[in-house]
Amino acid sequence: MNNRLLKELKDIPILCVEDESGIREVIVQTLKYYFDDVYEAQDGDEGFELYEYYKPKIILTDIQMKNCNGVEFIKRVRKVDKDITIFVITAYSNEEYLMDLINLNINHYILKPLNLKKLNEALVKFIEKNSKPIVLCEDLVLDIEKRQLHYKNKETIVLRKREKDFLQLLAKRKNSIVTYEQIEQELWVEKEMTTHALKSFIKDLRSKLPVNIIKNVPQEGYILI
Repeated sequence: MNNRLLKELKDIPILCVEDESGIREVIVQTLKYYFDDVYEAQDGDEGFELYEYYKPKIILTDIQMKNCNGVEFIKRVRKVDKDITIFVITAYSNEEYLMDLINLNINHYILKPLNLKKLNEALVKFIEKNSKPIVLCEDLVLDIEKRQLHYKNKETIVLRKREKDFLQLLAKRKNSIVTYEQIEQELWVEKEMTTHALKSFIKDLRSKLPVNIIKNVPQEGYILI
């Protein structure tokens, strides 16, 4: 994996769910080569708690675990998040699990022991998928990789990370309202989002945009127009 891809992964939080402590330790140490923020859980119950608190962008989970297994854990996550990237790592290739995982829209399936080549392939696909430019409206394109807006292929607008993430979130939920709760969970991970902070953030972002594409839905959130 080249340095550019490694740099992009550094700012992405990932959650590792594995019930065997020795295996989890090895996997976590491997993941820390790619990611700065690596969270770890010993089963699906703890994994879901950490998912709700930290809102990672990627989940790497085992399947057969005590208490809450991987399939049940993924089902709980998918009920509230259809988009998060999920990698499954397991020693088993049972057809029953495979069908469940296909239905749960798993992004990558890796057999144990963790194969670095397979992990690299999965991470490269993740970066490629999340680095594609997004057309926000006619003539206005969001370049995820460069964190820039391009207007009519001429004007370039540089964005801060939170601004890029917000526009990406609106685009991902196009034709749906992004609620205040979703915005806080996705963009204000480390601190509470105040009404004043959100209004100030939206005002600053709108001042950068050449066209008004952000509509406020009172008492609910925002939508891309």
